Amino acid sequence: QLVESGGGSVKVGGSLRLSCSASGFRSNSESMGWFRHFSGQERKGVAIISFRGDTSYAGSVKGRFTISRDNAKNTLYLQMNNLKPEDSGTYTCGRARAYSWLTEDYDLWGPGTQVTVSV
Repeated sequence: QLVESGGGSVKVGGSLRLSCSASGFRSNSESMGWFRHFSGQERKGVAIISFRGDTSYAGSVKGRFTISRDNAKNTLYLQMNNLKPEDSGTYTCGRARAYSWLTEDYDLWGPGTQVTVSV
């Protein structure tokens, strides 16, 4: 099971840290990812991390977002800085069978947490 938290409403330029708590498996032994979507639209990848700790980011968030994990807490994080209105959406974390941006490679998703960035 995956459960996200940490979403909310912030002003442009603000920061949020999203958390994704995993249970039933060890998240540090899996590739994981953060995705964003709007109602009725497909998920788009924001950041991914391999089981070895390799990371990759969507171009629009590179330099502003950081994906990380706390193995002791079995939790995945997404630190989001200098937020922009286009960062708004529902953020979900997922467990992947491979280090991948493809949603079909993910076999477990959380329910999501909402992020709203306003001017």
